Amino acid sequence: MGPMGDRDSGGPSIRRARTSDWAALTAIDPIAGVEEARRESIRRWCEHGSVLVAEESSAPVGYGVLEYTFFEQGFLTLLTVAPHARRRGVATRLVEAVEAACTTAKLFTSANVSNHPMQRLLHGIGWRPVGLVHGLDEGDPELFHLCPGDRLGGAGPAGG
Repeated sequence: MGPMGDRDSGGPSIRRARTSDWAALTAIDPIAGVEEARRESIRRWCEHGSVLVAEESSAPVGYGVLEYTFFEQGFLTLLTVAPHARRRGVATRLVEAVEAACTTAKLFTSANVSNHPMQRLLHGIGWRPVGLVHGLDEGDPELFHLCPGDRLGGAGPAGG
């Protein structure tokens, strides 16, 4: 798949990651720097075609992982932006690209309640909270969000 284009002249370009991108993506992911399991997940996601990568000047600055393992619905499994590229709209562009790429009627994501940047992002772009799960990370519940269905690329309105 070719570039998905820039939202404006200054925004990142978004494209589907290639298998060969996995090492470059681990380099911008702070957790991958310390966790072998995260590096292995990135490699596997790239091999499966689940990753959308944001690039500026042909270098990755962020990525999003779209899977269909959450009750057979779209799920934004992970959204990561390189520390040097944060607060510039990269995450918003990646979420928009995931929305456009989603092929199911619903698209969900989740983030720890303590992840204030992600909570602000999701609220700011109109995703709504739909559930809270305790016990995944002790003392820090996971808040699930649902994308407005009219923004999904493949399947139309989410309903309910």
